Amino acid sequence: MRRRMLRMTQRKLGYKLGLTFQQVQKYETGQNGLSAGRLQELSQLLQVPVPYFYGSAQNADDSGFAPQPQYVLDFLACIGGLELVRAFTLISDAKLRRSLVRLVEELGGESDS
Repeated sequence: MRRRMLRMTQRKLGYKLGLTFQQVQKYETGQNGLSAGRLQELSQLLQVPVPYFYGSAQNADDSGFAPQPQYVLDFLACIGGLELVRAFTLISDAKLRRSLVRLVEELGGESDS
């Protein structure tokens, strides 16, 4: 997710790590494990502290990252989720943003009425 937030391709990350994009895919899917050194290298390239990669473990320290509900992480990890967040934050009109939220809530069946 962090790689995508930085708009970095698997190929570009792999190049910076001296790996193929297939190896990066295996790291991302959990097929291959990471050594402590590789994890440190990733944290520097992706500009996050190492605890960022440990999900709930980040809550135990003072890394500056607030804990996120699982649905937020799932949304950001899905195709289109991150792009939707980017586009939404570019809307400067607060009234329009609220209208979009209400529309999506209604489409999802979670309206207050």
